[in-house]
Amino acid sequence: MRTHLDTRRIELLKFIFLAFVLVPVLSVGVVAAYGFAVWMVQLVAGPPGL
Repeated sequence: MRTHLDTRRIELLKFIFLAFVLVPVLSVGVVAAYGFAVWMVQLVAGPPGL
C-alpha cells in the first residue's frame, strides 16, 4: 500500500517528466512536422506568389 509521500513523489516525477520532457519534445515535433509539410507543398506547387 502506498503512503501519502510515495503518491506525492510519483506525482511530482510525472509532472517533471511532462513539463520538462514530453511537452518540449512534442512542441518541437509539431513545429518540425509543420515546416516539413510546408516544404513539401512548396516543392510540389512552387513557392508562394508564382
